[in-house]
Amino acid sequence: MSETFSKTEQEVIYRVIRARRDIRHFQRNPVPEDALARILEAAHFAPSVGFMQPWNFIFVSSLTLRQQIKNQFIETNKKQLEQISEPERQKLYRELKLEGIMEAPVNLAVTCDRNRDAPFVLGRGPMPETDLFSTCLAIENMWLAARAEGIGIGWISILNREKVGELLKLPVGVRLVAYLCIGYPVEFRTRPLLEEVGWKSRLDLSQMVFENEWGNHMKWSSQE
Repeated sequence: MSETFSKTEQEVIYRVIRARRDIRHFQRNPVPEDALARILEAAHFAPSVGFMQPWNFIFVSSLTLRQQIKNQFIETNKKQLEQISEPERQKLYRELKLEGIMEAPVNLAVTCDRNRDAPFVLGRGPMPETDLFSTCLAIENMWLAARAEGIGIGWISILNREKVGELLKLPVGVRLVAYLCIGYPVEFRTRPLLEEVGWKSRLDLSQMVFENEWGNHMKWSSQE
């Protein structure tokens, strides 16, 4: 018999999803190893195409290596800023804190081994990118488990993936998917930071749900 969840348990799950935030400001106190183990276990229970489980996790404890990765962030971030033409948008971008590499107690690189179970992975052939998608699902599991523990995660995407991969000595066929900063946050904001500062508002879900074909908006029975 399949396990069922009470209304209270269901609400807890939805509450965690709504409360998840991308964290950039961290407290200095360390993250307990048992909490990290639970978070990684949650990641390892993520679904994956063909049960491939393509993920690996690299803890970056070396401050020298962290600084090298931060230097990559600084270089890449400068190039990103140059792509913004509007002065007000540039100013807002400069004011945003977009990483916590040196401040976060834990730095974690999440990789995807694209050769795992090669040459045949059940279900992957027609859509080879599903190994990357599976790794992202593991990251989402981590993010939600961390939030339930009162721990924050920040995904640092403003990096040169190839150069960071070289710093981490990734072998051929293993791809960096995410570089995460993990720790107890200064705060969990009630809304995403980019929404708070006016960078972008949350889109209207009703305009993003179609039926049968692109652009044919779904009509729910409650709307009829």
